[in-house]
Amino acid sequence: MADESERAVQAAIDAELKLLDPEVRASRALVSDLLDSEFIEFGASGRRWDATSILAVTSAGSVDPESPVKVSEMSGVLLAPGVVHLTYFADNSGRRAWRSSLWRLTETGWRMYFHQATLTS
Repeated sequence: MADESERAVQAAIDAELKLLDPEVRASRALVSDLLDSEFIEFGASGRRWDATSILAVTSAGSVDPESPVKVSEMSGVLLAPGVVHLTYFADNSGRRAWRSSLWRLTETGWRMYFHQATLTS
């Protein structure tokens, strides 16, 4: 079970880091491949996003390739078979936030189901 749990958490971490990659974020298709069809985000701005609205923003170049998001303290836990919860700290050019994501395993791979960001100093 520990191996299965570790593999699931690592798969979710790998997928989360892909979503933060400026090259991936610039591709509507690549971002879409990582989002669940029921994806919802409560952003640091206070706005509620769904897959359609987040794809419009990410494909518009929301991450500067010269200034990638710095991630630290990332950890995860397998909540149930096929469901991983990740938490981490992100610094996006001085905009700092605690982030939390739920990933679920689908027939086509790991997909982000829910994400929330809370700004911090």
